[in-house]
Formats: sequence, structure tokens, C-alpha cells
Amino acid sequence: MFEIKKICCIGAGYVGGPTCSVIAHMCPEIRVTVVDVNESRINAWNSPTLPIYEPGLKEVVESCRGKNLFFSTNIDDAIKEADLVFISVLSNPEFLAEGTAIKDLKNPDRVLIGGDETPEGQRAVQALCAVYEHWVPREKILTTNTWSSELSKLAANAFLAQRISSINSISALCEATGADVEEVATAIGMDQRIGNKFLKASVGFGGSCFQKDVLNLVYLCEALNLPEVARYWQQVIDMNDYQRRRFASRIIDSLFNTVTDKKIAILGFAFKKDTGDTRESSSIYISKYLMDEGAHLHIYDPKVPREQIVVDLSHPGVSEDDQVSRLVTISKDPYEACDGAHAVVICTEWDMFKELDYERIHKKMLKPAFIFDGRRVLDGLHNELQTIGFQIETIGKKVSSKRIPYAPSGEIPKFSLQDPPNKKPKV
Repeated sequence: MFEIKKICCIGAGYVGGPTCSVIAHMCPEIRVTVVDVNESRINAWNSPTLPIYEPGLKEVVESCRGKNLFFSTNIDDAIKEADLVFISVLSNPEFLAEGTAIKDLKNPDRVLIGGDETPEGQRAVQALCAVYEHWVPREKILTTNTWSSELSKLAANAFLAQRISSINSISALCEATGADVEEVATAIGMDQRIGNKFLKASVGFGGSCFQKDVLNLVYLCEALNLPEVARYWQQVIDMNDYQRRRFASRIIDSLFNTVTDKKIAILGFAFKKDTGDTRESSSIYISKYLMDEGAHLHIYDPKVPREQIVVDLSHPGVSEDDQVSRLVTISKDPYEACDGAHAVVICTEWDMFKELDYERIHKKMLKPAFIFDGRRVLDGLHNELQTIGFQIETIGKKVSSKRIPYAPSGEIPKFSLQDPPNKKPKV
């Protein structure tokens, strides 16, 4: 069987960088070269400060960089020298969760490899199997045809996104009835036929994969004349959009139906904890809705650089003219963000937000002081926070008996970062 000695991976982003770093780490006899046209990104991979944050990634990269792991912009030579080129030769979809990507790569549930059902295609499949067999048990390596491999990737993310949208739909019902969505999730999650994974109600899912893969599935169904199937999966996206708009409407409603010129602290900008990735983050959407109402946002995230937040909010589909410069301030710590604020909005479930000195925060806020917990990270602190003086609003639960169950007005319009802007951005 053909033995792979040199691998080229095209693309040094959130997938290519970590995946090939782990392959180099687990296969010291294989030379792995990751290439990209973005010179600044490659320079970052070759520096002490990697371009992405992922727990454990820095240690893996530093253990083999310059030995059998290389990052380069010389794409042509890397392809010519490679025995295997990731992306263009085989279908090897990733099933990584950001925040646990290194763990997922070292101990995967399964590795899926798809290839053409030709002698050449099957030889390539077996050659890649041999690479993964350095550390993955053979029974966890699945081989399929190319269509099965690609559809498995789309279907896996669509099913996970569907579970989140399902529990988020129940969260709206819980707020209207007085039920607690966490209690409902626990009850149904104990059913072994359902299980308890991905039943955490929140302000909505984000990240690069869920929305993209569900929409790819919708497009594929429409192209293959399966409109009923397309509409079914489109509802997963529509429910996610609804949850974001509903949460933003709840903030405005609670703040006496206006946030114009009010300071609101946004805690968390990454789409989930333990990553610096902001792609399709619910924080972007919530910020857009609040900016449209004239709110002054003070944003803090422990891992997202200031420049990235500004770029995301300056997208022509998110803001217009000088909205960001007028209405957005990036804070260096959570206390600075909350100082003088009318409300605190938690958009990312960073563990540090459970440990903040909320008595100190309350003293510096305007009264009445509100906390809107879009990630249910403060569930165990509700009594303490109410004793301090906070009005608590959270997803899928009515915390204070002083307020009636919330019914959304539906006045906030939908929007998508994929939609063309309403007007041309200024150059």
C-alpha cells in the first residue's frame, strides 16, 4: 500500500490549522505543510501568538513546528511535493467543536473518509486511513462514498442545530407559562431515546458550521426539487433568528420600551466560550438590534480582539455610516463595561461571568439595574443577585414574580449577514 510521507493542507484557518497540527503531533514521521494565501495569518502561525484561540492548540503547535509541521505561503511547491493534499483529494469532513477541537482530534467519536468508488479512489482512502490509524482505532474510521461522506457532515450539524432550535422554541413557551426550560430539558433529556446533549436553551446558536450547513442542506433540497424537505430545515434557521429577535425585544421591553441613549454592557462576543471565533455569533445580532434602537454598547470579551469586534459590527448588513464609532465602546474588563450601565447582557457563557463581583457591579450601575442572561450562566445566583437589587431576566424562565410573563411584540425585523446590504458601504 502507498505510504504517505508528506501532507499538504490548503487553508490555515479554524479547521486546517488545528487538524494538521494534531496530525503532525501524532505522526512525527510525516511532514505536514499548511499553506494559505493570507501571509499575515501564516506569520501568526509561525509566531508565539497563534491566529486562533483553542485550548491545548499552542502546546501542540510548539511541540512539532519546525520539525515536521510547517506553515507557508508557497502553495505551488507544497502541492507538488505532497503525497496527499487535504480538501482537493478526498472527502474527510471534520466534526470538531470549537473549544474542544484538540480533544476531539486526539480522541474522535469517528473519522469519516469518503472517496470515489474507483481503484484510484479506494487506494487514496486506504492511504489516509493509514495516517489516522497512528492514533485512532480502526473501528472508529468509517469509509464511504463521497456523497455519503459529505451528506453525513451536513446532516450531523443540521440535527444538532435542530435540537437547539427545538429547545429554544420550548423556552418561549416556558416564559409564557411560568415553566423553567432547564427543568423541562432535564426531564426530557433523561429519556434515553432523546438524551441530554444539545438541550441548552440560549439566545441562539452561532459559529461557522451550523447555519452554513443547514442552509447548504436547504439549497441542496431545493435544487433536487424537494421543497417540503427544504422548508423543514429552513425552520431551524428561522427559529434561531426568532430567538435572537425575541431576546432583543425583551431587553427593550424591560427597559421601559426604549434603549435610546442608554448604556448597555455586552458581556461576551465569541459565539461560545473557550474560543475567539465570532462567526455568526448571536452577539453580533443582538448588538445590531440594540444599535438600531440607539443604545450605547460597551462590549467585553476575554478572547476576542477589539479589531475583530469592530470589523464584525461594521459589516454593511449590521450597521450604517458611523453607528459603530458613535455607539460602540470596547472595554478592557467587565467592570469597566458595566460601570454606569442601565443593563448587563450576557451573550457568551464564559465561566468568568459566574465569578464576577456583582455587588461591586450593582453599586456602579444606574437603577433599576437589569441583568439579561442569554446563556443561563447565572442560574445558581438568582437569589443572591435579587437580594443585591438586580432585576433578572433569563431565557426560558420567569425569575421575578413582579413581572408578567413576556410576550414578544415581533417588531424587530429579521436580517442575515449573508443578505446583501440595503445600501452601499462608504469607501
